[in-house]
Amino acid sequence: MFLVQIDEEKCEGCGECVEACPASILELVDGKATVTDATECLGCETCVTVCTTGAVTLQEM
Repeated sequence: MFLVQIDEEKCEGCGECVEACPASILELVDGKATVTDATECLGCETCVTVCTTGAVTLQEM
C-alpha cells in the first residue's frame, strides 16, 4: 500500500499530476490537487515525477 500526500502550500494547481496518474486517484478541488482514493495507488511515482514544485510525495506503507 502507498500513501500519496499533497502539500497544499506547494501545490500550484497545474493539474499535471491529475493528468499523469494512471490510476486516476487525483483530482483538482478548489485549485489544488487532492487524493480521492489512496487505496488504488499503484506506487508508480508518476505524480511525484511530473510535479515541478515538489508538492506530491509518496510513501510505501
